[in-house]
Amino acid sequence: MNTDPLFEQHRPRLFSLAYRLLGARAEAEDVVQDAWLRWHGSDRAAIQDPEAWLVTATTRLGLDRLRAARTARRHYIGPWLPEPLEISEEPGPEQRREQAEQVSLALLAVLERLGPEERAAFLLKDAFDYDYARIGELLGHSEANCRQLVHRARTRLQAERPRFEVPRARHRELLARFMDASQSGDTGAITALLDSNARLVSDGGGKVTATLRPLLGAERIARLYWAVARRGLGLQARLGMVNGEPAILRHHPDGRLHSATLAVIDGDRIVELLTLMNPDKLPPA
Repeated sequence: MNTDPLFEQHRPRLFSLAYRLLGARAEAEDVVQDAWLRWHGSDRAAIQDPEAWLVTATTRLGLDRLRAARTARRHYIGPWLPEPLEISEEPGPEQRREQAEQVSLALLAVLERLGPEERAAFLLKDAFDYDYARIGELLGHSEANCRQLVHRARTRLQAERPRFEVPRARHRELLARFMDASQSGDTGAITALLDSNARLVSDGGGKVTATLRPLLGAERIARLYWAVARRGLGLQARLGMVNGEPAILRHHPDGRLHSATLAVIDGDRIVELLTLMNPDKLPPA
């Protein structure tokens, strides 16, 4: 068990960085454990800035693991979505404040489209407010190159993210309407809630039945939900939270969680649906 007070002081920050880099809880925990092992075997007297040393070790370990993970994910069955930190029922006020600080699964999914060093540079700058000189030291690049990495990452993320922010209450309202429409298979109501070019991504990991490629277009998505409703699986749906975001949680009749669906909303339309179905990424029964 790690009991070093100085390391434990920085552990939440190190885990947050590793999780944002990798999008997977277990892999992030492994990176932090590896950082601890390096820290434990280091010459502490020679370390002038422990936080900088630990962040550097975590970043480099995380990048190594991210490169390996990206290679492994090419063999993943169907689309790969990040693993959530927390899936919960409707939280109380205190829990809601804690969840507001969690990184959204939708953002993590967009970060997957960046190269490893772009992702690391962007996170160190925007999430951890490091200057370009320090990012350059961490990544082994010039300050100018790091500026370019962050600029390219921001440009790509801006193109992928919604143009108009939606208030949380409006987000929940649209999600609740979509939940009701999809439960009944009402294709007209589903289509009305979706952008015409909406995208659905389902992560089943080859463990359960899920679409093997992203499904594009409001009408195709509506037909899918109509077909699922016709099958009569008896799934019960209610609103919950995933990493602090509103989500639709569908449960089997015996109470097991079947899936969690998040919606990316731009203005008054849903532009993307992200559905986690892989049991390895859902809480155990």
